Amino acid sequence: MKLSKRLLGLFVIVLCSCSSSEDNVANDVHVPFVKTAVLTLAGDNMLTLSGIVRARHTTPIAFQVSGRILARRVDAGQVVYAGQALFELDPRDLDQGVQFAQANVAAAEVALTTSRTDLKRTTRMRADNLTSAQALDLAELNEQETHTRLSAAKAKLAQAQNGLAYARLEAPAAGVLTEVTGQQGQVVITGQSVAILAHEGAREIELFFPAVANPPAKGSLLGVGGAIPLDLREVSGAVDPQSRTWRARYSVTQKSQALALGSIVRAEFIMAADETLTFKVPITALDERGEGSRVWQIIDGYAQPIPIKVLTLDTEFAKIQGELTQGNNVISLGTHLLSPNMAVRELIQ
Repeated sequence: MKLSKRLLGLFVIVLCSCSSSEDNVANDVHVPFVKTAVLTLAGDNMLTLSGIVRARHTTPIAFQVSGRILARRVDAGQVVYAGQALFELDPRDLDQGVQFAQANVAAAEVALTTSRTDLKRTTRMRADNLTSAQALDLAELNEQETHTRLSAAKAKLAQAQNGLAYARLEAPAAGVLTEVTGQQGQVVITGQSVAILAHEGAREIELFFPAVANPPAKGSLLGVGGAIPLDLREVSGAVDPQSRTWRARYSVTQKSQALALGSIVRAEFIMAADETLTFKVPITALDERGEGSRVWQIIDGYAQPIPIKVLTLDTEFAKIQGELTQGNNVISLGTHLLSPNMAVRELIQ
């Protein structure tokens, strides 16, 4: 008898479980599938420009003294390290300048020694009242003058020695020589550029925006293994009067070493006025049932209406604005059958 009651109880539990499963399946069957489309930005928002890859830091290389180039040790495109010799000037004139300065120092030292000896002698004579106070004053002034001349001569010597050291032009940092214009035998003046050094490290994209378009803070570099983020670093202080463009530089935050210096790249920017974006959706995604234009999105499994403004329509697509986010999905078919908080399921294509 007890066994029969246990079997009866198990049968009831199994029956309830089956009934519950059937109810869940029935509920799932009644939740409709809906087709969706991805929100994409309309072309009105986008600006694509060509830019040039630049180094973050670029240094014109020049001698600090004038002279004739005796040796050129590098070529354009060569990778160099900090302190590497690039050019050398003919040192003969600079050597003579050092010798001349050394001779002036020696003469000034002799003059100072003589003036000090004369000052000591005049001081003793003045103590014995054998000379006048005026003679002592003149001896003191002469000693001060020769001391000053020696200091000036030593400064000239140091300058001449520095000039001799400047005859060897070295790379100030590691990088790539993007341009080399100095030639052996060429006479150059102080500050005349003989090479351009692009420092290793960060890369930037130089672009020119139309005068009517302000360079945005962000952008994307295209075609280098996917979109790479760009951050605005600087903008020219004024529009170029000839080209009527803004010159802007954008920092490359990823994969910068994969970009060849001087290469032409494409960059894309969102140019939305007052931060209002225009999206492109299938015309079937629009719902205009007397409550204003709207589209529908699936939020936590339920259809929710989003008010929008319709800008233009054609036979297939509509351009809209609203509180929407690029990349999100909107329901693209059967919107006239939807109601707020209606349970729906997205049809995975």
